[in-house]
Amino acid sequence: MVATVAARRRRVQRVWYGLGAFLVAAGLFHLAVFVVDGGPWAGPVPWRKPATFGLSFGLTLITITWVASYLQLSERLRNVLLGVFAADCFVEVGGITLQAWRGVPSHINRETAFDSAVSTVLAAGGGVLIVVLGIMAVAAFRPGVGLSGDMRLALRAGFVTLMIGLATGAAMIARGVIEVDTGSQETAYAVTGFLKLAHGVSLHGVLVLPALAWLLAFIGWNEARRLRAVRLVTIAYGLAIAIALVYSVLTA
Repeated sequence: MVATVAARRRRVQRVWYGLGAFLVAAGLFHLAVFVVDGGPWAGPVPWRKPATFGLSFGLTLITITWVASYLQLSERLRNVLLGVFAADCFVEVGGITLQAWRGVPSHINRETAFDSAVSTVLAAGGGVLIVVLGIMAVAAFRPGVGLSGDMRLALRAGFVTLMIGLATGAAMIARGVIEVDTGSQETAYAVTGFLKLAHGVSLHGVLVLPALAWLLAFIGWNEARRLRAVRLVTIAYGLAIAIALVYSVLTA
């Protein structure tokens, strides 16, 4: 029975891994489009957005699929959360990619009814991300059966950094919406990315820290030594996020 459940989980995981790889490939494709087509890297309508969002969402889908296997969740709930998360990743990347090919901004764009609808879908998708990943973050703080201390710390710290990443993303969208509501669409495009550096740094701690704990298990260190190493890297990662936040705020 246990072997059957494990085999089923591996099959499901391969689906999510494959979908994540597809998004990464889409991001790389749009990076190639940028190289060929040129144009600005910054601004509200660059090829940067489908490239970086494809890479980031694809990598995050792969990461969350992996770390979810360590969480104290029922098999059914885990599959539901991963399914919703995967679908949401495709909605987010798809909407951003659509707008990039149309040559218009994707987020906080209310210039036409269609653009406003796409922007609303993307914002709703962001809310779904917060709910799904928030449930997983809570699960990371439950007592982990069979987890080593270093992996437990890595998972918890990783989900904390991920939630910081989601919070900074929500803050950027909120600031843009406020500008749009005051009638300044162009100003909204200019100021929305003010936390971009902190957002990018914090999002992938959920990969970096658990990956470190996983790799340390292969070099023969005992758990106490691995825990010290993960703790030090966690502190360093936290400092990097804090510096990025301060820099983002001061240069906004």
